[in-house]
Amino acid sequence: MSEASDAELLAAHVAGDAEAFGELFSRHRDRLWAVALRTMGNPEDAADGLQEAMVAAFRRAGSFRGDAAVTTWLHRVVVNSCLDRLRAMKVRRAEALPDDLEERGDRGSLSSSTDAAVDPAELVVADERRRLVLDALASLPADMRAALVLVDMEGYSVAEVAQMLDCAEGTVKSRCSRGRAKLAPLLGVLAPTQTEQPDPRNAPATPDVGVGGSPRGPPRTTS
Repeated sequence: MSEASDAELLAAHVAGDAEAFGELFSRHRDRLWAVALRTMGNPEDAADGLQEAMVAAFRRAGSFRGDAAVTTWLHRVVVNSCLDRLRAMKVRRAEALPDDLEERGDRGSLSSSTDAAVDPAELVVADERRRLVLDALASLPADMRAALVLVDMEGYSVAEVAQMLDCAEGTVKSRCSRGRAKLAPLLGVLAPTQTEQPDPRNAPATPDVGVGGSPRGPPRTTS
């Protein structure tokens, strides 16, 4: 059934095909996982949120009306599941100890194994950047975070996200705009600093870079 469309697979599942839903999920697993991870902030909670979402989608597939793409519907189920978990977690963590925040450094790692060919130092830097991004996202209200993840990170259009979140397009735009404004100072540490730029005093005495060169970085090569 690999040639079947998403809608056909979902219909086959509703009709009793035991393998159709699994194939549908396999097609979109990576993007659904990415949305869950960035919305929840760490792999453990993301896995729980995604699992709950897929169970819900499996059971409620018969209610799919076909007024949107199947992928849009699946993302809506995943986002709603994650937002529900975040709201519940917010209540449970109302009296959490500060030490809980430190534990998230390990839980937020996206690296499950180490490639021997990769410099361990580079892995540490990359993992730290991921942690910073996830922690910054975690500081946003859940609805704002979901909109920002779907539009800016997953590349969905505002119209598609409005369908996923079941809200007006203007609401999505507003949430993204406010989310970007909140994230800017938090993620400023990831931008190159002056100390990371080449020191002009150490540069060799050569003529200025010609057309295509950049005064703040290495000259561009031309073919």
